[in-house]
Amino acid sequence: MLITFFRSIVLYIIVLVVMRLMGKREIGQLQPFELAISIMIADLASIPMTDTGVPIFNGIIPILGLLIMHLLISMINMKSSKAREIICGRPSILIYRGKINEKNLKKERFTINELEERLRGNNVINLGDVEYAILETSGQVTVIQKPDKRTTIPQDFNIMPEYEGIPYDLVVDGKVMTENLKEIGKDYKWLKKQVEKFKMEPEEALVVTIDGKGQIFCQKKEKNV
Repeated sequence: MLITFFRSIVLYIIVLVVMRLMGKREIGQLQPFELAISIMIADLASIPMTDTGVPIFNGIIPILGLLIMHLLISMINMKSSKAREIICGRPSILIYRGKINEKNLKKERFTINELEERLRGNNVINLGDVEYAILETSGQVTVIQKPDKRTTIPQDFNIMPEYEGIPYDLVVDGKVMTENLKEIGKDYKWLKKQVEKFKMEPEEALVVTIDGKGQIFCQKKEKNV
C-alpha cells in the first residue's frame, strides 16, 4: 500500500512537470496531436501507478518519449506551414457573409443545433446577427458579427480613452510582492504609507492592488476567531 502511495506521488510529479513543459493551453484549445499525447500520458501513468509489479520506469520512459515527440512536432509546426496544416488541420468557415456553409457543416459533422450552441457560447443569440463563424483547428468557434450588430467601442465615437495599463498585486494574503513594487518603481516605505491610509499595516492586508491610474484597492484580513 505504501509503495503504491509513493509511486503515485512520483508519477504525479513526472506528469505535472511534463504537462507544464508542454505549454499553458487550456484543454479546449489543445490541437489534436496535443490531446492525443495528453490522453496517452494519462494512460501510461495509470499502469505503473496501480500495478506494483510493473517497474515505475516502464511508465516514466514512455512519458518522457511522448514529451520529446510533442516538442519535436511543435517545432515542426513553427517551422513549416504545410506540416502545420497536415498535423493540425485548417480552420473551416461555417458561416460566410451571413450564410451558413452547409458543405463545411457536413464535412465537420456539425449540426445546426451545435452551431447555435457555439454561437450562444459567444453571446450571440440570433443566427442572423452573424457575418462569419469560423471553426478553428482547436475546436473553438470564432464569431464575427455583422457591423450593425457588434458592440460599440470608443473608436466608433472618435473617443480616445485614457491609458489604463495593468493592475499589480502589491500584497497578497499579508505577503508583500517585492518584485511588483520594483516594477512600478516603489519601495516598502511607500507601500506602508499608502496602506496606513486604510488604517492597517501591509502584513495585515488580505490584498493590496494598484491600477494603471495609481488607484489603490486594499482589504484587511479577517481576524481568526
